[in-house]
Amino acid sequence: MTALEWLPTLRYLLLGAFPNGPLGGAALTVVLSVVSALLSAVVGLAGGVALALTRGGAYVVLLGIVAFFRAIPVLMLIFWTFFLMPMLLHIDVPGLVAVVCALSLIGGAYLSHAVHAGIVSVGAGQQQAALSLGLTRWQALRHVVLPQAVRIMLPSFVNQWVSLVKDTSLAYIVGVPEFTFLANQVNSRLMIYPAQIFVFVGIVYLVLCSALQWIASRVLLRERAVHVTRIDAATEMETEASTVRDEQHGVAVR
Repeated sequence: MTALEWLPTLRYLLLGAFPNGPLGGAALTVVLSVVSALLSAVVGLAGGVALALTRGGAYVVLLGIVAFFRAIPVLMLIFWTFFLMPMLLHIDVPGLVAVVCALSLIGGAYLSHAVHAGIVSVGAGQQQAALSLGLTRWQALRHVVLPQAVRIMLPSFVNQWVSLVKDTSLAYIVGVPEFTFLANQVNSRLMIYPAQIFVFVGIVYLVLCSALQWIASRVLLRERAVHVTRIDAATEMETEASTVRDEQHGVAVR
């Protein structure tokens, strides 16, 4: 096949039948990844904060729920959401919604542990100092602990999101026309170019995951630069205040 003959196939792999039909291919993989990543971050943040704030029986229950979703294979949870949700809710659940729910729940379970570990790593002294100033536990967590914990959590979030991008390839099992699903369709139709097709698929996944890692590294570097600037500014203010106190003390002695 010439380059011009490959163009319709390439377009189909990237966009599916869009705009004459539903969105599919690599574009749908990106949409699935972004939506699932955002929802898993919300679930993970809520779960991690809940683990940090609860004690006793409630903590054990939450820990059990998180462990349950971490233990389930992604493929199995996709099946559960696709077949059980319509039975429980008595509504028709599209395959796309089932996949997003499954990826968000499993991703959120893993991120809950990352958030909880980030909060714990800040140290109890920070929270105790905030509580001594009259803040509630939630205010101390929100304004003192979480801003510091975010820098610790970010690498774990990125790792989970990279895994999530790859896990979207399992959506084919419920008929969602994502990238891998369409690649299999094209391969079944052409039959003579499997190497070229799946090398292209691998390259696209590599680009998506590398772009995510690059964006995260830039955000982390910027956050560290802002943090260092704030520390330097605070140190400079403290030095100036100390100098003023020393001068005032010298005048008082004279």
